[in-house]
Amino acid sequence: MIVGEETPDAGVVDLGPTVSLSYVDQHRDALVDTNTIFEEISGGKDEILLDNQRVNSRAYVTRFNFRGGQQQKKVGELSGGERNRVHLAKLLRTGGNLLLLDEPTNDLDINTMCVLESALSAFPACAMIISHDRFFLDRICTHLLIFEGNGTVSWFDGNFQAYEEQVLRAGQSDRLEHRRGKYKKLPL
Repeated sequence: MIVGEETPDAGVVDLGPTVSLSYVDQHRDALVDTNTIFEEISGGKDEILLDNQRVNSRAYVTRFNFRGGQQQKKVGELSGGERNRVHLAKLLRTGGNLLLLDEPTNDLDINTMCVLESALSAFPACAMIISHDRFFLDRICTHLLIFEGNGTVSWFDGNFQAYEEQVLRAGQSDRLEHRRGKYKKLPL
């Protein structure tokens, strides 16, 4: 609904006039398979504008672990993780003050996840992240929207681990039961 792909059953979704939305869907359909990695991320330009500063495009693409000749590989030949890195690099280049990331860690390697976590932690605006990656969310989230069912949504200051601890302390573990299958803790 936020990106306009669905309409609400009732009411309206109204984004404020200053919202500049950047969206990465989990399917990465917005990529052009015939472009090279470099062309897809940089638009084929030697320099790109990043936070009002000119940056060498090849250096920017390298930040997403595409080095040297790899940058000439066609997008249509990429693995799921590589496609995700291209999509993230393209999105983060364009900016925006509201990032909407749908399953951003799918198929990512550890190094790219660390880069993504660092970029999101330093992001000066708002990011809305939909993910089943509990550990990723626990490291980057500062607030949660809790969908309780029956149209009830609540706001929580903190990450999922803090939310879970608060609910357990309050003796309301039944509020977590329907989430447990999705958020099982795994050993590191």
